[in-house]
Amino acid sequence: MKILGHKKNRHQQRLSTALVAFLLLFNAVGCSQNKSTPGTDLVQAPIENIDVVKPQRFDGITITVATYEKPHGVGVERRAREFEKLTGAQVNMVKFPLQDTFPSIQRDFVNKTNKYDVVVFSAKWMTDFAKPGYLENLTARVQADSQLEWDDIAPFFRNFIATYREQIYGVLVDGDFHMLYYRTDLFEKAELESPRTWDDYLAIAKQFHGQDLNGDGIPDYGSCIPKKPKNVNDQFFWSVASPFLQSQGTEEGGFFDAETMKPLVNNQAFARALDIYKETTKYAPPEELSLDLEGARALFLSGRCALTLDWGDTGTLAIDPAISQIPDKVGASILPGSKEVLDRNTGKLVACDKFTCPYAIDGVNHAPYGAMGGWVGSINAAAKPEVKDAAYALISYISQPAQSNIDVTIGITGFNPYRRSQFTNREAWLEAGIGEEAASKYLGGISVSLRNPNMVLDLRIPENALYQREILDTALASFLTGKITRDQTMEQIEREWEEITNKMGRDSQLQDYRDSLGVE
Repeated sequence: MKILGHKKNRHQQRLSTALVAFLLLFNAVGCSQNKSTPGTDLVQAPIENIDVVKPQRFDGITITVATYEKPHGVGVERRAREFEKLTGAQVNMVKFPLQDTFPSIQRDFVNKTNKYDVVVFSAKWMTDFAKPGYLENLTARVQADSQLEWDDIAPFFRNFIATYREQIYGVLVDGDFHMLYYRTDLFEKAELESPRTWDDYLAIAKQFHGQDLNGDGIPDYGSCIPKKPKNVNDQFFWSVASPFLQSQGTEEGGFFDAETMKPLVNNQAFARALDIYKETTKYAPPEELSLDLEGARALFLSGRCALTLDWGDTGTLAIDPAISQIPDKVGASILPGSKEVLDRNTGKLVACDKFTCPYAIDGVNHAPYGAMGGWVGSINAAAKPEVKDAAYALISYISQPAQSNIDVTIGITGFNPYRRSQFTNREAWLEAGIGEEAASKYLGGISVSLRNPNMVLDLRIPENALYQREILDTALASFLTGKITRDQTMEQIEREWEEITNKMGRDSQLQDYRDSLGVE
């Protein structure tokens, strides 16, 4: 199926306006800004009697919350216990290992057992939960909630991550996307800047590999990336592939062609990304192919890696003396990019110019990957009305600046910045123990990524876990261990992705993909 007229709708126009406003915010902090809420012309009438200004009591009401056990469950529970004392509500926490979080929540919805009143989940699962009607539409509640300060949330998270078809179904508690981290002390001594392209990344990793980076007399590593199968291997590969695959802005999409639903996985751009990803293993710990996320973080924070990729967690974990041996020695920047991008008509790589890479910075196309996208709190549409009121008050409380601006500075919460005020107000960061220079580099790396109009949305269509965590991850593991060639890897992913798309219904999957991108 081919849909003509690939054009921006009102949602995208609002996004472009919001991105400009966000850019101006960082160029001139304190300037006034126009406030807007996505979908204001399409929402239901405001819900009456929502008391969000004064503390409200919910004595005798029990809220059951389901989420990922660690770290997000830690962050949610910290505030849930405070909420109990403030409101009289009782909050029961049900926490799952990451691999069980989605299927456990989905099973509860599908079977209509409705054990969970609040679900805190990765926004990449938004379509799976919102499309069938499992989640409460929160648009009117959010609009009526002055304490939530919705317009303080960065446009990417507000307009894409929290919404489905321009309606708000989730309240942000965590902003997720990948960044590059590097050792500032090593880079300053070597007179290096953070890598602009993936070729730069490889060259720098090679330069530092085998040196003693933490002074213990043992050779260390140029690059540490978690590549354990069925962990986060597929996510980190896509951070390498993104700048080769997407160049025309978020609404273009980086996984499929948004007019045909053809997978973007069997072409010169994808082949180049596979080559780069495999080469990073040359400058890595010998056990990298079995290294999980926690292991990669531990290596970097112990000073044994010059470069790594991660979500925002590394920036806050690096200042915790109980975890990190490199406080104030960590820099953060936007993910490396590429000077060549995919021509989707030919499948070839072409050089960046003002047409092929309209958002390029000094000739380099950056496409920061919104891996997982962020975590949101949503309400079960089948919950009782009085429970919905208490449930909304809980997720609003967690997200409000008074709480969240502190939580994002604490590594154990798993919460990463997603509000403007979390960038502009440095006091909370300094009080948490991060130095002025380290704070500037960390927050600067995040803000540059979020300002980029070419941010890549994580896949948010039904069976995304099958596309990514099963098929893509399995093929990558076989490729990295030499069991299949690069061409066989691309052919296998393409064939199996197409099988899922056809099984689910190409037209339906295409429409869901376009909806997730805001394409009309």
